This record gives sequence, C-alpha cells and structure tokens, in this order.
Amino acid sequence: MRRSFYQYLMSHRGGPKDDPRSAFAETAFLDHEFPKNETAFDALSRYIEERADPEMPSSVFDSLWDDYTESD
Repeated sequence: MRRSFYQYLMSHRGGPKDDPRSAFAETAFLDHEFPKNETAFDALSRYIEERADPEMPSSVFDSLWDDYTESD
C-alpha cells in the first residue's frame, strides 16, 4: 500500500529552520485539518491553495510532490 503524502512529508520535519521543505512539513504537522491519508494530487493541491498559509507555498508543495511520486 502506498504511503500517504503526509507520511512522506513527515520525513522532512526537524530540518533547518531556513529550509522551505522543513517549514512546510512542520506547518502541515501543526495543521490538524491537513488531509493526512490523502494520496491524490488534486485533493492535496486544492487544500494547499485554499489554506494559503505562507509556510505552505504551492511551489514547495509541487517540489515535494515530484519527490513523493518518484519515491514510490
């Protein structure tokens, strides 16, 4: 079974504070509404766009998504 994007994302927590990927992961961790079981790009992208948190920019999401899809 494929791991969720959130599970992948959590591997980026705890990195340097100036790393956008680490900041994104930390913000997602603190966001109790983040879709933790989602694996579909459209649902996650829509959530990120609607959330519009400055620590979760869509450009960082796109980069993380590319790595996520390559990791499986």
